[in-house]
Amino acid sequence: MSDWSLGADKVHLNHGSYGAVPRAAQDKAQQLRARMDENPCTWFMGQAAALAATRPDIANFLQVPADDLALVVNASAGVTAVYNSLPFTDGAEIVTTDHTYGAVLEGAQRIARKHNGRVAVAEVPLDADANLVVELVMAQVTGRTALIVIDQITSATARSFPVVEIAKAAKALGIPLMVDGAHAPGALAQPVPDFEGFWVGNLHKFACAPRGTAAVVARGPLRKHLHPLIDSWGFPHQFPESFDHVGTQDITSWMAASTSFETIETRYGWDACRNYATALADYGQGVVGEALTAGTGADASVDVGMPVGHLRLVRLPQGLATTHEDSHAVRGWISANLHFETAITTFGGAGYLRLSSHLYNTPADYDGFVERAVPELLRLAKLR
Repeated sequence: MSDWSLGADKVHLNHGSYGAVPRAAQDKAQQLRARMDENPCTWFMGQAAALAATRPDIANFLQVPADDLALVVNASAGVTAVYNSLPFTDGAEIVTTDHTYGAVLEGAQRIARKHNGRVAVAEVPLDADANLVVELVMAQVTGRTALIVIDQITSATARSFPVVEIAKAAKALGIPLMVDGAHAPGALAQPVPDFEGFWVGNLHKFACAPRGTAAVVARGPLRKHLHPLIDSWGFPHQFPESFDHVGTQDITSWMAASTSFETIETRYGWDACRNYATALADYGQGVVGEALTAGTGADASVDVGMPVGHLRLVRLPQGLATTHEDSHAVRGWISANLHFETAITTFGGAGYLRLSSHLYNTPADYDGFVERAVPELLRLAKLR
């Protein structure tokens, strides 16, 4: 029996958005939910202790001390917890980039408005190397900068950023750093960089944990300010124990996460998984890019500085997905009419197909996209 339960009516080329959960982890979560429903009183009275016992397993996978880690429902929840917890002063400024995930940027703008400050956005070219990224980000820093927010792997543009180098530059100026590592767990052999500050990451993407599983890692003196989004019975405690009290929230996904990690390690090996996904992403980028280039006469390849193993960008025909709203419409059209699940992104007024691969993908998936989807995308672009 396959390790995956993805429906056969679609070809799934977008692991990077919502992942896929091994059957073994789905079964584990179901077993835990059954126990919860057999006796909710006993379950929820013991939930904080269960969470305290769960954190070390996830910390081990992320290669961080359990006392540095708390669990949240997704990376955005972790980001919001940091935003809401830090002691910003009047006029505080937040520095980020134009690659930042939309919800994270909105949160920064909310905090800036609350404190009569602003968000300074560094414009980083797609092909920027590490040195240029550091230079452009740090050029936005002023005496009012209270936080720098940087993607470890960008969602829309499928590239990495030099977070360790930015962390060093920020620390030299005494400026806190938050790293959005939403796409890092599983995709990177060492997902949490060694720096003082805040890191948030989703475990439901490349790491294949049940959805609604994410982590916050906090190091340094500011971690004492960090508190959960919901006030509950963890108020006498500091981070991370304060995050272990989540009331009647269903935490079975968190408790089943290690089953996903162990399944992939035992059956495939994480290094082999990453190598396979990287090779397959190279193949998919090549064949899809060549087909779109041949069909349009315009180069569909994208020069991405600091590329990521399993994520790739291919430029869409001119006129497709030029806005965020249009990118969603194109994605939905591809799913409904062509039966491929994809990620369509927008950056700088251009549309991109973001390819992401995992163990359940094969070269035939990308060959099929070239055969059935590329001609239709070319036709659709001519109608725009």
